[in-house]
Formats: sequence, structure tokens, C-alpha cells
Amino acid sequence: MIENSPYKFNMLVTQRAVKVCDSGPLNESDVEHFKMRIDDHYHINLLLDNLPVTLYALEENPGDILTGFPIGYVSNGQYYIYNHILFKVLVHEYKETPAGLAGMSIGDSTLDVLPEEGYPEGKNNSGYLVVGFESAACSIRRVPDSSKPRYTALDPVDCFKTDPQPIAPGETIVFTFDVLWEKSPIQWASRWDAYLKMRSDQVHWFSILNSLMVISFLAGMVFVILLRSVHRDLAKIEQLDKEEAQQLADESGWKLVVGDVFRTPNYPGILCVVVANGTQLIAMATVTIFFAALGFMSPASRGALLMGMVFLYLMLGAAAGYVGARLWVTLTGLTEGAVVLAFKVACFFPGICAIVLTLVNFLLWGTGSTGAVPLALYFYLFFIWFVISVPLTIAGTRAGFRAERLQYPVRTNQIPRQIPEQSYSPWLLIIGGGILPFGTLYIELFFIMSSMWMQRIYYGFGFLFIVLILLIVVCAEVAVVFTYLQLTMEDYRWWWRSFFASGAVAFYVFLYSINYLIVDLHRMHGTLSAIIFMCYSLLMTLAIFLATGAVGFFSSAFFVYYLFSSVKLD
Repeated sequence: MIENSPYKFNMLVTQRAVKVCDSGPLNESDVEHFKMRIDDHYHINLLLDNLPVTLYALEENPGDILTGFPIGYVSNGQYYIYNHILFKVLVHEYKETPAGLAGMSIGDSTLDVLPEEGYPEGKNNSGYLVVGFESAACSIRRVPDSSKPRYTALDPVDCFKTDPQPIAPGETIVFTFDVLWEKSPIQWASRWDAYLKMRSDQVHWFSILNSLMVISFLAGMVFVILLRSVHRDLAKIEQLDKEEAQQLADESGWKLVVGDVFRTPNYPGILCVVVANGTQLIAMATVTIFFAALGFMSPASRGALLMGMVFLYLMLGAAAGYVGARLWVTLTGLTEGAVVLAFKVACFFPGICAIVLTLVNFLLWGTGSTGAVPLALYFYLFFIWFVISVPLTIAGTRAGFRAERLQYPVRTNQIPRQIPEQSYSPWLLIIGGGILPFGTLYIELFFIMSSMWMQRIYYGFGFLFIVLILLIVVCAEVAVVFTYLQLTMEDYRWWWRSFFASGAVAFYVFLYSINYLIVDLHRMHGTLSAIIFMCYSLLMTLAIFLATGAVGFFSSAFFVYYLFSSVKLD
């Protein structure tokens, strides 16, 4: 929630030691409150003309931008508050025609930098635009003076030559600020460049190179499986007569399950729901990150990325419904219950999110936090979900039920084949296989979580889109290799396990979240903060599990269909 701050600026007017307010004598509760916020590294985040305030000069060091400034600091066990803020506003002077400047977009609104009626003839068509917003915080101990009203100038004091303002019972804190204006060569169109520059391009390229090496290794394995092992087996079968071919099939691993490989798995309804939701999530992520990489979702437009994700998720409900229904008809042969299946698909992931976010919201309400979501927003989200997503999901489900059922290339035996005892659990392969997709993701995951929890701006969507494509490829290859290994062990239960094989990356994402909480957020105090972090991490883990699981499922399904469509045995 964005609110107006007590700081008031006048364009191009330098102000020194302007009094904002005073706190009155602090009591024990106030002192503990300030100390807790300083220990938790709370920051003050301000916006000026839609630009976030930064801690130091953008022109001098544009590499690592930290937004906001801290509340205070601790020195020798004593807590001090930053009660004096020095603001520096960078402005760029323009000299252009009204047609070239009017109606310039700043995100949520439009900045009319020229009057609608234009300038009188002969008047200079010039002005200033805000292109930077910087700050420096310091602590100054002042004697409170009730005779000085708000927004009057006090005596200027050098931050480095005065005593800092301690946080202690009975102390009265006087809040002041300075405003300096400085001309800058930064153009209006380039004012976000300093925020969006990536200071660690080499790290991202190293991550991509590492992912390419993993993909090459897995691609080699898939190549060997498809073009050597499978092709060689099929060639032998085609060269033999029927009796000899059947005898060879009885001695080979994956061909022994030809009559059971397309047997309906356990809990087909749940499988359809999770695959449909995973399809919806991976499609939403791909489209959103693609448009963000092209610059359509700039942080200059607050909330554009989140709104784009919500809009795409709602619209892709039709795709989820179609996938779920088509898979249901293929697995079971039933063509009834479209509405019931549609509601299951539409409610699964949003329902889990609603439960978790409601729990977090109740915790925030209980502590009086301003981060709690208003009740009206809950009803608004429920309304757009019910009005947009649910009907689209029902429409997609009906279309899926009307579509022709996918025919299997081989017949399924009436009596299931006995699965031989395995020398080791396939779940060990599933858990181990999740390391490879995680290796393509973990570097970008660090930057994403830092932007969420450590006040850092992330705009490496070009890198993120490349990593997403690599992740999809690695998940597909891991699922194919695992499915082939399972079939060679005469185990035909590949439906669910192909989903888990690629979705296992979420297990390592969750472990990484715990590590991030302990190592990088070790200064986070309070059980509530840890609970909120883990709740959001669980939602992120679930989304990654469903999305990557759907990728592995479809990859394995295509592989199995292609493999057994080449088998010419009765």
C-alpha cells in the first residue's frame, strides 16, 4: 500500500534542516518497537515521480542499487535512529515542443509536463523532469523546540560534527530533512537504466553455460537411448520372423511391458488435475517472462508484472480445462462429469494459495501489520477468479470432452503383468534426478529471492527467460531418461513417476529456501517472519513442482507413445 509521506518538496527549491515533526518523549514500548525494527533491518521506501529512493549516486555507482534507507543503526550496544534525511533530486532540463513531451507515461498515470493550452508565443518551451532520486541518512540529536511549527527551517547541523540521536526512554526525536536539486544529463527515457543494470552479468552467463553443459550431457544420453538402444532393438525385431521376434521380446526389458505400458494409473482424476494446473502455470510463466524480457512489463509501471501474471493465469484456465479433460478421457474413456472436473482444476492451486495466504493474513492482522491484505481485495480476487477463470475452465473442459480420444498404439492386457522385485527403489532415482534441473535454476533463484526479501531490484528477465527454456529442456530430458530406465526394469508404472521425476526439482528449491532463511536472512528475528517466509516458499515450491512435473509428464508420454508405436508385435 502506497501512502503520502510527510516530506514536502517544491520544484527546484533547495531546503535545509526542514522540520517534519517530533515524536514526543519515548516510552519503553516505543523504544522496544524501534529496536526490534532496527534489528529486523526495516527500511523506509519512498517514491518520487514513480522513482524509488536510492542510497547513493546513480551516476557514480550504477551497479548495485539498494532502494530505501534503514531506520537506524547500532553502535557499541546503543541504538540510534536516522532522523535526518538528505535528499538529492536529479533533474533533466528539456527544450522541446509541446507535441514531443505532452503525455509522457510514468506508469500508473500520465505526466502532463506542458499545459494543455500550450505556451504563450515567445515563451521558452523548457522545463525540468525528475530523472533520479537519491538519499543519505544520518542521526542528529536536536533539542525539541515546540515554538517551531512543521516545515520551518531549523539551524543547519553537520552530521559528522554532532552527537547522534539515541533511542532511549524520555528522548524526543526531531525529524528533519534537506532537499538538494542537481541537473543531470540522464534523459527521461533512460532514467530507469541505473536501476535495471545487472552488476553480475558474468554470474548469469556462467549459470547459462553450466546449464548448457548439463543439457548436452542429458541430450547425449537421450540420443544413445533413442538412436542406439531402441533403434537397434527395433531393427532386430523387424529382421526376424514373428516367432523369433516374440522370443526376443520376451528376453528384452522394455518390450515385456508392451501390454501394460498404457494401463490406467492409480488416482487418474488427481493426475489430470495436477497436470492441468502445471500446464497452466508453465504457460503463464513462459509468456509472462517472455514479455517482461521484451520490456513490456517494466518496473516503471508498478504492479505490471504481477497484474500480467494474474491476467494470464486467469485466461489460461481454458487451456488447463482442455488438458485436464483430454487426459481424463484418454485415461478412463469416460465422457461425463465435465463441470465437476472443471471445478477441481479451477480450485486446486488457487484454493491452496487462498488457504496459505489467509493464514498469513490472519497472522499479520493479529500483529497489526500494514502488510495485511484488505478484506475488500480478497472479495475482488475471488470475484475475478469466479467470473473469469471458472467459466473459461469449464469451456475448456467441455472442449476437451468433445475432442476425439487419443488412441494408444498397442492394446492393454486385461490381466496386469506382475512387476519383478526391484534391486533399488525408483524414488532414489527420482530424488537424485532433481539435482540436474536445480543446477540450471539455483543462481537465478538467488537473485529472485534477494529481490523479494533484501530490497534489491531484479530485472534480468532476459537471463531468466533463457534459464526457463533450459529448465524445461532439462526437465524433459530427465523425465525421458528416467522413464526409459524404469521400463527396462519391466516396471510400467510411469505415469505418476514421470511427473515426480522432473517435479523433484521443487524438493531442492524448498531445501534452498530453508538454507536462504538460515544463511542469508539469519538476521531475521521473530517466529512470525520465519512463518511468513516459509509460507511463501511453500507456494513457490508447489508452483515449481506442478509446472516442472507437467513438463516431465508430457515429455515421457510423447516418448512412450513414440517408442511403442514402433513396436510391431501382436
